[in-house]
Amino acid sequence: MHEYPDAKAVVRALEPDDPVILTRPLAAARAARFFVEKFPGKAMYAVKANPTPDLIQILWDNGVTHYDVASIAEVRLVRGLLPDATLCFMHPVKTARAVREAYFEHGVKTYSLDTLEELNKIVAATTAEDGTPAADLQLLVRLRVSSEHSELSLAAKFGVDLFDAAPLLQATRQHCDALGICFHVGSQAMTPFAYVQALDRVRAAIAEAAVTVDIIDVGGGFPSAYPGLEPPPLEDYFEQIHRHFEALPISYSAELWGEPGRALCAEYSSIIVKVEKRRGDELYINDGSYGALFDAAHVDWRFPVRALEDDLREPEAEFAFYGPTCDDADYMKGPFMLPADIQAGDYFEIGMLGAYGAAMKTAFNGFGATEGAIVTDEPMSSLYRGDRKDPRESDNVVNLR
Repeated sequence: MHEYPDAKAVVRALEPDDPVILTRPLAAARAARFFVEKFPGKAMYAVKANPTPDLIQILWDNGVTHYDVASIAEVRLVRGLLPDATLCFMHPVKTARAVREAYFEHGVKTYSLDTLEELNKIVAATTAEDGTPAADLQLLVRLRVSSEHSELSLAAKFGVDLFDAAPLLQATRQHCDALGICFHVGSQAMTPFAYVQALDRVRAAIAEAAVTVDIIDVGGGFPSAYPGLEPPPLEDYFEQIHRHFEALPISYSAELWGEPGRALCAEYSSIIVKVEKRRGDELYINDGSYGALFDAAHVDWRFPVRALEDDLREPEAEFAFYGPTCDDADYMKGPFMLPADIQAGDYFEIGMLGAYGAAMKTAFNGFGATEGAIVTDEPMSSLYRGDRKDPRESDNVVNLR
């Protein structure tokens, strides 16, 4: 891909009719180093957030050695790119064939589960043909925790309830070299208390089961910054996680893991789109809910936007978007703030699409073709530059004298 200083330079050079995905390798590298250096345990990239090979390589080159893979396709992808990476199959429901291939062909030793049936499946699939059971498994029981402090819940589909956790932990302990507990507080956790609350539930599960636990995996949920969603500094999350991990009744040599996805890749990508039509405060653009903007349509995510035309003079106004397909559901209500005089033929950039944007694109209705370019400017938002104002601080000064 060609390299440009910014999105405006891409528009001037290409005048594209199709959307252009912009990647910022330096932003992904910076995020990786931040987690590697500051997270008080092992940072394991959740591949589902963005499985782009170039991104996976950037993360590896900057110190990320562990990868959360959720399907046999992701296992094959990452193992093909990174022969020496540690892969952890963290989907709690897997096929026996996928487990067997992952273990015997790709060297995957770590698996999550939330039922006795899944435990038995993993044990059977990793048993050698001569009947010898695997002796090197790391098995993590996924505990159901609250998602009340996160923007997107992950509390319904997976996880054993606390009431049922002790028998499963005791059974799992009999079949593994290392026993772990994992959980997921939901996507875009807006307070460190989400992890404190979850770790309190982990404490209760360990006490009830009376087993030795070797791994605590706090999962994903680490946030990025979006319009209207300004989280506290990530260091606050790390501090609270570390403090409550240290207080757990676990093995003296127990490991702490985390599974950042969004936080490692959100700043990596943005997209240039073109306005094809304007109808009042609605803009018809050439990407949408079946492309990189799934979250903008289906969970009302407000991504940052900025106009790329130099001749737009009016103050910003609120806009909604329609994507290019024939489907009425291809609609993003926003509001998205752009100059009030934006018109058909104009371009603008939508930022912070590195998480899930690339992963969820389709070719529905014949759309979905995109060009690509590398840009060297900063992403629209960043948690890693060191110049971000703490959103908890106020500019209002109250004199109490």
